[in-house]
Amino acid sequence: MRNVLEGVAIPVFLVGTLMLGDTAGGIPREGFNGATAFPQAAPWQAGEVCYEVFVRSFQDSDGDGIGDLNGLTERLDYLNDGDPSTHTDLGVSCVWLMPVARSGSYHGYDVIDYYRVDHRYGTEEDFRRFVEAAHHRGIRVLVDMVVNHTSAEHPYFRDALVRTDSPFRGWYRFRPDPGPDNEWGDNNWHRSEFREEYYYGLFWRGMPDLDWNEPAVREEMKRIASFWLQEMDVDGLRLDAVWHLVEDPVTGRAGHVPRTHDMLREYGDHVRSVKPDALTVGEVFDGTEALLAYYPDQLDAYFAFSVSQGILDAVRGGAGEVLSQAVTALQSRVPNHRWAPFLRNHDQTRTMTVLQGDAARAQLAATLLLTLPGIPFVYYGEEIGMTGDKPDPRIRTPMQWEPRRGGGFTGGLPWEPLQGDSMTANVAVMDADPTSLLNHYRRLIHLRSREPALWAGGSFLPLEAQGREMLAYLRARGEERILVVVNLGDQPAAPSSLSVGTTVLGEGEYRLADLLGEPGFAGEGSGGALRQEGGRLTGQVLLDALPALSARIYRLTPGA
Repeated sequence: MRNVLEGVAIPVFLVGTLMLGDTAGGIPREGFNGATAFPQAAPWQAGEVCYEVFVRSFQDSDGDGIGDLNGLTERLDYLNDGDPSTHTDLGVSCVWLMPVARSGSYHGYDVIDYYRVDHRYGTEEDFRRFVEAAHHRGIRVLVDMVVNHTSAEHPYFRDALVRTDSPFRGWYRFRPDPGPDNEWGDNNWHRSEFREEYYYGLFWRGMPDLDWNEPAVREEMKRIASFWLQEMDVDGLRLDAVWHLVEDPVTGRAGHVPRTHDMLREYGDHVRSVKPDALTVGEVFDGTEALLAYYPDQLDAYFAFSVSQGILDAVRGGAGEVLSQAVTALQSRVPNHRWAPFLRNHDQTRTMTVLQGDAARAQLAATLLLTLPGIPFVYYGEEIGMTGDKPDPRIRTPMQWEPRRGGGFTGGLPWEPLQGDSMTANVAVMDADPTSLLNHYRRLIHLRSREPALWAGGSFLPLEAQGREMLAYLRARGEERILVVVNLGDQPAAPSSLSVGTTVLGEGEYRLADLLGEPGFAGEGSGGALRQEGGRLTGQVLLDALPALSARIYRLTPGA
């Protein structure tokens, strides 16, 4: 029999009936129902939310127009003030720093010295003080680890380029003529400036690829990881471009070469041996099926690009089916705390630009991100609706703190001009508006931290809703249950019904608490009650005829 919650949305109530099936086929208790044996992963399964920071663009402490570590330390209370009783901070419990090692570029992804902090950001002692201050507030620190390539100015590559007898020749790939094109039809071989030979660099000539088939390369990458985990006391590593780690010299294939998995497995094992609770997060820019090959025993987690796209497609197009499919496809094969959803990152057009300035849709995207499973990542400035489109420097512009010259980011001339809307889209203006995007992020992140059903490992069960614009799902962890109902359409919710084939609800009555409340999600309120009896759930859910582009989040609690 099909289990159905039949409901009619009227101005005040949604009245519904839910037929309940066998609980044995219900939600996976911790978000995973597959048979694959997974090793014990880092214990990042609570309400963690990670915040991606480009140090260069976050806060300048010395007036040179470039953000630095001391500036970031000064702004830590904005991210998390360490006091769980206050909600004026963002509430994140993790920061991911884009590369901070010595580099020749503005972005840092061409490393010259892996053991030195870029002098433009400060010193090694500045970094250690930042980590200590972050840890004091309960914030864990991830650093970007560029493992696929080095800078062409790295001393090892310079030596290999100049001397054919260099001990580092085997660390890179050289040949007398250009090798084959890659699978996308591009050739990644670059002519040497010293002799008639070519070296391999997937991204460009300034970033020669390391040859991970060389044992000395793997050992050096392990030493670098140990340095940051032990001497610099970071809590994990974000690994850049790991799906390009190994290339096929015969075919030219540059993505998902099978031996890549052996390399990541060895690297991940080393990180766990050095710091068992460290988190490794990999960048695999591809679909779900390709991503699944990187589990179960390589890195701890990977970014879920399919979920990112699913969220944006849902809030732009008004249909959540693709998003539900992306989440359930991962959940069926991978524990939920082993993947990381996000909206945008430092390589992509910012959310507010993608949504053409639609603040309501930006709030809805945040709601989806922060009520889904996994470890969510938020790119700096997304919480205030910063805009930005390619080229890359324009999606990495300085943080907009205040409506004044320099945006509160610097007292000097910013390294890159701020966005044109910096006088209105900034922390100070949004802080004063209880309905702002910033305060919406704050409420959601704090809500996620205190509700176990919303934590990374909590299960996800999509509910079928009448009307393509309606999206609903249950989150569950242990005995905790949360219902999320979303109107993706640009009109108030029409009469609709929800159905679900399985349930983890037992017999009895359930109180529904509206966790976001109204107006402006100001607080927790009553959401009515439901009763499960004889396989049928009946009752009334206070929905106020769910407005366009809005959501309700309910905690389900047994008892009258």
